[in-house]
Amino acid sequence: MRGVLAWRSRDHPPVGSRVAAADVPDVLPAVARYGYVWTSLGTPPGDVFAIPEFAEPDRRNLNAGTIGVHVSAPRAIENFLDMAHFPFVHTDVLGAEPHTEVREYDVEVSDERDEVLATQCRMFQPRASAASSEGADVEYVYRVPHPYCAVLYKTSGADESRQDVIAVFLQPVDEERVRAHLLLSVLDDEHEDKEIRHFQVSIFGQDKPILENQHPKRLPLDPRAETPIRADRAAVSYRRWLSRKGITYGVIPAGR
Repeated sequence: MRGVLAWRSRDHPPVGSRVAAADVPDVLPAVARYGYVWTSLGTPPGDVFAIPEFAEPDRRNLNAGTIGVHVSAPRAIENFLDMAHFPFVHTDVLGAEPHTEVREYDVEVSDERDEVLATQCRMFQPRASAASSEGADVEYVYRVPHPYCAVLYKTSGADESRQDVIAVFLQPVDEERVRAHLLLSVLDDEHEDKEIRHFQVSIFGQDKPILENQHPKRLPLDPRAETPIRADRAAVSYRRWLSRKGITYGVIPAGR
């Protein structure tokens, strides 16, 4: 994906055409990363955040799917961070009763890296991935390096000493609608791409109606708007981080 180009006008050559940047007005900043083209209507402060695992030669890197969801990007990120719903929404796959407790975990908001990081997250999962053959305690690391993107690292079913990577990149269509791009970077030599994709899309398909029934669809940043529980530490930190960054798109700022 070399020489990618993005522009504002819809009156110019269709996507996939060979064009010269000099011939296209209103060119936007654009870069190819992780199998996607990234652009911005503003002036990005730097490069796209790093996912070094993507470059490891024995990984399967693929787009599991791109799914439209009627919800704001921050709401979708918060759902991605939530482990408490696993036994009830992803029953007998990512969770199961009576294993419903979200155990204590650590959350860090790094000013240096400009991201939210949740570590030591553990849940019992009957089938953690397409490569899993039996239930096990699975360790998670959640990373939010961008207000509308999150990266999950979880124990690999193929190699317990390493981690699979699942990322969600949310492309806002407007303040209450997104396209969710699902990136997988996994260790799996046994399953075909379509099987790996089907597993991940089926999980997201269970989340989609939950997300679309959220009210309000934009994420409230006022700490009094919704009552968190202990399991919501990552979500609370994410909301505070958005407030500190002055994010207003897709959220309901505190005081409104």
